[in-house]
Amino acid sequence: MARSALTREEVLEAASALVRRHGPTGLTMRGLAAELGTAVTSIYWHVGNRERLLDALVERTVQEMGAVRPAGRTPAERIVSVARTLRREIRARPHLIAMVHERGLTERMFLPAQRALVDEVHAAGLRGARAADAVRAVQFQIVGFLLVERNRERSPAQSPGEGELWDPGAAPGDPALARALARPADPERLFLLSVRALTEALLAGPDR
Repeated sequence: MARSALTREEVLEAASALVRRHGPTGLTMRGLAAELGTAVTSIYWHVGNRERLLDALVERTVQEMGAVRPAGRTPAERIVSVARTLRREIRARPHLIAMVHERGLTERMFLPAQRALVDEVHAAGLRGARAADAVRAVQFQIVGFLLVERNRERSPAQSPGEGELWDPGAAPGDPALARALARPADPERLFLLSVRALTEALLAGPDR
């Protein structure tokens, strides 16, 4: 039996979940109706046709990504917190982010995070072009890291892999280095390491 009292937000949440799992091609009105236990006509009543539903999902994604808020005691800590949150939120919804990009709304989506970064570089004493460079450098680091990360995840199995290439004899002067490079990379740790180092360098005084 079809359910009643369905809300638009419930429809969008279920549609978002389907896109996250299967991509946009996996979102059909019949499949969404089955997921919600309702009639297809009810879906149309709440969100319109499939194209309007996709548009609503894009707008919802832009709003969700705009909810990023910095945390921490210092500007550097707050910048790192914004970067970490953006990476996590983008990784959680790659198909939805791709839909935002395809509709030319990427810059608008990142604007709230950019403004948060501007506040922090201002708090650290940066102004003008130097402040703008700092904001963009952090943003490019986030997006660039994500692209490399996704590429590594999607790449075919490597043979030989890092574990074979970096045997102890590969770096006779630094066996600890060889052992470390033979182990799988820890993306979360590397991301924080790189963002913290970049942020500290950007916020340092001109004499450094």
